[in-house]
Amino acid sequence: MAVVKPFRALRYDEATAGPLQTLVAPPYDVIGDAERAELRARSPHNVVRLTLPDSEEEAARTLEEWRASGALVEEPPAVWALSQDYVGPDGVARRRDGIVASLKVEPYETKTVLPHERTHRGPLEGRLRLLRATRTQLEPIFLLYDGPPPARPPERKPDLEVDGAKLWRLNDPSLVRAFDDRQLLIADGHHRYETTIAFHEEEGTPESAQMLVVLVSTEDEGLEIFPTHRLFAAPQRLEGDRKRVDDPATALAGLTGDLPAVVEVAREGAAVVRGEPGLLDVQLVDTLGTDGISYTPDAAEALRRVHEGEAATAYLMRPARIEDVFAAARRGEVLPQKTTYFFPKLISGLLFQTL
Repeated sequence: MAVVKPFRALRYDEATAGPLQTLVAPPYDVIGDAERAELRARSPHNVVRLTLPDSEEEAARTLEEWRASGALVEEPPAVWALSQDYVGPDGVARRRDGIVASLKVEPYETKTVLPHERTHRGPLEGRLRLLRATRTQLEPIFLLYDGPPPARPPERKPDLEVDGAKLWRLNDPSLVRAFDDRQLLIADGHHRYETTIAFHEEEGTPESAQMLVVLVSTEDEGLEIFPTHRLFAAPQRLEGDRKRVDDPATALAGLTGDLPAVVEVAREGAAVVRGEPGLLDVQLVDTLGTDGISYTPDAAEALRRVHEGEAATAYLMRPARIEDVFAAARRGEVLPQKTTYFFPKLISGLLFQTL
């Protein structure tokens, strides 16, 4: 049973901290050095000073200074409705809705919260040090659930708005009961979820088990998974039913059916490769291992890199289906990295949760 609760949100006061568009940032794990520097220069209160600090101790000091100065203020307990208007990599405009709340983390063994991707120890250790120092959930993780949402964004003016994202404070605490019998799937944020589990094991307090989450229904019309294409530095050849094709992009657009299928591209030509039943497309390519692998969400970029000799082989992928990912997670399968590409990423800096 998922334990979802209202929480006392910590948020920026724009009168003190400045305009919200100068304060928010993408999630920490998609920010490179150049973007980090640009975000730090944008405002002395930009959230990247907390999520990607020079040191964990600096983040803790900064957080306390912002609270003392009034740059950050605490809200009464509530859940929040979130909507994100966006144009996807496919050029289609959509809106994705969700609920922002606090979740009690549980070990994966309880099957309340399901992972679907492998994690690495390095990022987990860094996030744990930051959580110990700040004792604050600085960024939400993205969770999916089956069934209709318990609430929709109100028609009134949002309480917070920036970069296509809108937030409304909801004063009905009972709506969280809709999640009591729901199983949740981690869409994005595996490292942060496991960090909170580790933190709770150290602390042992009820507060240390709380995590800031955005819950999105699998029925939401704006929820899309986009593909991440695979590239290999060395030549590869998948085993399976092969059919040569002249136009890889057209072949990718025409891939249908339940059998695993990808478009294999090399300088000497391209082929559609179909595997045996029971595998997802990403699992078919995963049989090659991960030596020399790289990724791109852009099919045209993948083709260019092969044609210009930057990569030996590319695999153009279909987007994974949400129901397939959920089913694999329920079976206890851990899927390859970059199985899912949920766009847009959640914005960091809208709401925080003090533990």
